[in-house]
Amino acid sequence: MPSSWKLNFAGRPLLRAIMVLILAAACFAGRTQAQEASKHDRIYVVVHVDSAPPDAATATKMLQQYAADARKEKGAVRIELYVQISRPNHYSLVEVWENQQAYDAHEASAQTKQFREHIQPLLASPFDERLHTLLE
Repeated sequence: MPSSWKLNFAGRPLLRAIMVLILAAACFAGRTQAQEASKHDRIYVVVHVDSAPPDAATATKMLQQYAADARKEKGAVRIELYVQISRPNHYSLVEVWENQQAYDAHEASAQTKQFREHIQPLLASPFDERLHTLLE
């Protein structure tokens, strides 16, 4: 850096403090805008899964494994599995993917296709899968 570009804050603590605040505010504003843009690119998926009551234990294990595997995929932000308190064969998966491409890659993966193929015989009703985007 040429010496003419260097700022001399020696003996100017107020100027130095102002410059630090300006730089911090600029960095924070840029990061916040990037975070907001990425939030609006995210795909939020809610899937309701109902297994036949006699198959609930097997379905639970399969869904837990699916969630654990999906969490490791590129683009997975958050994957949660819930079970209904009063009906232990009713589940809800809540998935958050960085963007449509990450979700599409997940859906096209051999792992997801295999999971759906194996759980299909245990289902009491079809998957109820709904995709969402952030609305603020």
